[in-house]
Amino acid sequence: MEFLNLLKATGISLLFLIIVFVPMEKVFPAKENQKLFRPNWLLDLAFFLGQYLLWSSLVLGVLSYFDTILSGIVPDTIQTYIQSQPYYLQAIAVLVLSDFIIYWGHRLQHSVGFLWRFHKVHHSTEHLDWLAAHREHPIDSIYTIGLINLPAFILGFPLETLAGVIAFRGIWAIYIHSNVRLPIGPVKMLIGAPELHHWHHALDRKAGNYANISPLMDILFGTYTCPDKEP
Repeated sequence: MEFLNLLKATGISLLFLIIVFVPMEKVFPAKENQKLFRPNWLLDLAFFLGQYLLWSSLVLGVLSYFDTILSGIVPDTIQTYIQSQPYYLQAIAVLVLSDFIIYWGHRLQHSVGFLWRFHKVHHSTEHLDWLAAHREHPIDSIYTIGLINLPAFILGFPLETLAGVIAFRGIWAIYIHSNVRLPIGPVKMLIGAPELHHWHHALDRKAGNYANISPLMDILFGTYTCPDKEP
């Protein structure tokens, strides 16, 4: 019964992503000649199904374990104060802190050979779109999601804040991999854009653009790049 519910949730998620991203890629394509059923789409679909049906429970289990260990580092008085703040302030704090940590964690993935062995699975895709975002090694997923949620674990942010932020980050990660180029101009230097992450996926392993949401970290630490073309 539990597996059937998981299967149903996976189907609903897949349908939702198709409804949102397929029309967007058709109307605002970064690469106009890229087909919906491009090479290796079945492989990336297998990764999608693997994430939802197989190793999502493994990732959640590992995160729950670290949550139990790390949640006691900060005194209860500080955690209570954090939880008493307005939801939007909590969400902003989580995003900024996690963006800083994942930026450096992501740079390490590209510079440390051991971490790259897992992360290069994600970079092995030759055609970027919403489905390609799901091509990840399970160990790489644990590493990335763990770092993203590290501030929340340590500071004791409530579940409501985490759920909203995690959902936003998940959709955003799919969006920046999508075959989309929106005419937002300089705003992308603040909120990011798919073309920035497309350049991160260029053949050069140290191409830059390691930030997760806002590229401000890349701008601050000198790794921002955005030529006016697709890599």
